[in-house]
Amino acid sequence: MCLFSFLSAVITRFLFILVSLIAVFRVVWVQDNNYYWLLTLLFLPLMIEMIITLRRQDGKDYKWFSPTIFLFLISIIPSIWILELHHQENKDADNQCNRTDYAKSLDRIIRPNTSLQNLPGDITKNVNEAFCPNNWILALHQILLILLIIGKWLLPLGDGVTRDQLAQLLLIFVGTAADILEFTSETLDDLNKDNSPIMVYIILAVWTWSMLQFPCHFGVVNSKSIDEKNYGIRKESLVSEYSTDLWDIVETLFIQDGPFLVVRITVMVYFGLFHQMLIFFTVKNFLVVILSLYRLAVICQDSKSSRRELVEVNNDPQVQVDITESDEDEDCGVRLS
Repeated sequence: MCLFSFLSAVITRFLFILVSLIAVFRVVWVQDNNYYWLLTLLFLPLMIEMIITLRRQDGKDYKWFSPTIFLFLISIIPSIWILELHHQENKDADNQCNRTDYAKSLDRIIRPNTSLQNLPGDITKNVNEAFCPNNWILALHQILLILLIIGKWLLPLGDGVTRDQLAQLLLIFVGTAADILEFTSETLDDLNKDNSPIMVYIILAVWTWSMLQFPCHFGVVNSKSIDEKNYGIRKESLVSEYSTDLWDIVETLFIQDGPFLVVRITVMVYFGLFHQMLIFFTVKNFLVVILSLYRLAVICQDSKSSRRELVEVNNDPQVQVDITESDEDEDCGVRLS
């Protein structure tokens, strides 16, 4: 096993566990209940996966699906749910916090006024009290999304995945992360304490559902070879020919922009909440959904045209003779070599 691949695989998972541990630590502090340390048991599948991957895959990630990222999400999402629900229940008290001077907050953490005997406990207290609860939650959301991008970059490439495909995937992750962060921060802040708590659960469920885009790599990684793409005579079904494009459309309609649009329309219509940014992002989600449907229609039309041309080619005797001669020449070249 390459030393660089080994270190990349181990360091990435260590960062995942560290951030998840910080989230659990915050949950224990907010809830004032040590039983929440049991959330650390969710780290075990990630550690088991690391051992299995190092032994069987030499640390390399998989092509279509990343178990590492999926298990990282499982380890940290429950903690964020608990913090978000606690914040919604205590929103009035949390909103009274107005600590915007981060320099003073960091100075309070680094240089606590306490004796050496009580130093660890005082640092822990200052870390939790230096920032407002909503800032803590927002920071966890931001760190989670940034670490998903950096972690995917650091993980060793899976078999069959090129660096160009990885670069495309990371660029998609950046745009997806920005949309998801805006959805959770803006939409949850729009809800007041008097609003239905069911809506909070729906928003968090949609957010969790949208995070499933990160372990999946179908939108970029394509198993079709260059010969299959360029050799038009061998075009197959719509799904096999446009698998990447269709997966992008599925993600847009059913995992991200589609659910985001439904939630935002519900917030505006049912709760009567209207403001400039909410309307703007609702229109943005609507346009993305409409353009995705238009793209799907174009793909279907192109596929029908290609099939029609393929039928005409197959029914043309001269083309069949040319194809046969070309195949014979290739066979002869192989035998001579």
